[in-house]
Order: sequence, then C-alpha cells, then structure tokens
Amino acid sequence: MTNDPKETRRDFVTSVTTGIAAAAVASAANLEINETDVEIKTPDGTCDAAFIHPKSGSHPGVIFWTDVFSLRPSMREMGKRLAAEGYAVLIPNIYYRVSKAPQYPDASNVNFQTELPKLNPLRASINAAGAVEKDAPAFAAFLDSQKEVNKSKKIGTQGYCMGGPLVFRTCASVPDRVGAGATFHGGGLVANNANSPHLLIPKMHSQMLIAIAATDDKNQPDAKDKLKEAFDEAHLKAEIEVYTGTYHGWCVPDMPKQGNGDSTYNKPDAERAWGRLLVLYKSALA
Repeated sequence: MTNDPKETRRDFVTSVTTGIAAAAVASAANLEINETDVEIKTPDGTCDAAFIHPKSGSHPGVIFWTDVFSLRPSMREMGKRLAAEGYAVLIPNIYYRVSKAPQYPDASNVNFQTELPKLNPLRASINAAGAVEKDAPAFAAFLDSQKEVNKSKKIGTQGYCMGGPLVFRTCASVPDRVGAGATFHGGGLVANNANSPHLLIPKMHSQMLIAIAATDDKNQPDAKDKLKEAFDEAHLKAEIEVYTGTYHGWCVPDMPKQGNGDSTYNKPDAERAWGRLLVLYKSALA
C-alpha cells in the first residue's frame, strides 16, 4: 500500500438508529479454553476448521472469517482471546475447497504481489458465487450442534480484510440466526456492481460494526456514506468508523509491513477496535 494514513482525517459515522454503547467493555474473567481441530461437511466438501471455546458451560457462537492468508496461528490466537471472553468460536479454513490449512503459517514476511499466482485461485474458491451461501448455513448448523454453544443466543460473525464481505454474505444467508456482524478493514464492501456486499444489507437482521482503515477510506471516501445510508434504510443498528492513521490490515498482528517499512499492525487501534467488538457482541448476542 502506498497511501499514508496520516493524511486522512478522522471520520466517525454512526447510524441514527445505533444503540451500541459508546464505552469499550472491560475484559471478562479470562475463562479457561479448549481448542480442537474439527471437520465440517458442506455442500462442496469437508472444511477443516478450529473450534475454540470455554472449557465449561455453553456460550454464544461466533463464525470467524480470516483475512486472505486464511487459518493460521495468528488467527487461532485471536480466536482464543475471544473464546476467553465467553464465546464459542469457529474459524474455518476459507480455502478448504483447494487445500488444507495453514496455507501461510506466518504472514508477516509474505510478499503479496509475488504470491498472487498462488492467492488468486485460493481467493476465487471462496469468492465464487454461492460459496458462502453454502458455507454459512453449514457453519451455523455445526455450532448449533455443539454442547458448548448456547442455541438460545444469536450467533456473531466477524471478518478481516477479504473476510469483511464474507461477513455480509453470512449475515444475509442466515439472517434469523446471526445477530451481529463485524468487519475490520474489510475490502470491497461497496462496489459498483450487482454483487456488491452492501446490497445485501436489506436481507440482514443483525447489528453491525464496520471498522474502516484510513488508507481504505482515502481510496474510497464515499463507501462509509453509502454503507450508512443502506443501514439506515434497512433500519439496522450500525457503527461505522474510520480509524485515523491506520493501514489496511491494522488489526492483525502478523500482517506484512508496508513498503515504506511501517508496521501495518497498529496495536492501540487494534485494541480499540477489539473493545468495540466486545461491546457489539455483549449488546447483540445477549
């Protein structure tokens, strides 16, 4: 990425119907957790995934969509952190149609441009028409079949980078089961075609959190306004914020550095975004 986020002003937009609290929530009791590798049958095959949950009790389920580098240790660590807050977290290998995870055990030194020949067919497998629409119901059904999941609670879903549109497609595919969706530096949420993720908003029944990188906002400054308008028209609660001084990918610890040597990961703003996620889940999955 070449844009300097320092040149982008802070822009905060919230839906007029938003009911999400303004203050970040404190961490829960740091519950002990279990992590297991599971396989989930879908209409297109068998998806390998990580299922991470507190050792005792039943809890709201969460479908966790990774970034372009798919299921790997950094994503598992984020899933463990969320599980310790009291959630049963499913992290699928988004590329299971092509290969088992991890495709990238450590993304920190990956050169995105030179990896495109490998990444393009991987991305095509999950971005194909109907792929998430098959996967999301299967993942929700898996969660609902687990004793660690409280089926009286709504399911949450979150996604990073290319996982952002997958969140939108999940919320629209299982609207009566998914109560909250969150995207962090989600790519391509608003596009000029009939398949744009934001056009799915009328099909959703979930509260939403959209955390936008400053560089993404600079490249597409009208996206936040189109999202706000769409959420307002659908009468959905949505928090939409541009995080000042952030690069695309700022929430993921093992993101490759920028071309100028800057760290992509921004811990202070990643922590603030994480706090907003916990506020959302506490509100919408109760």
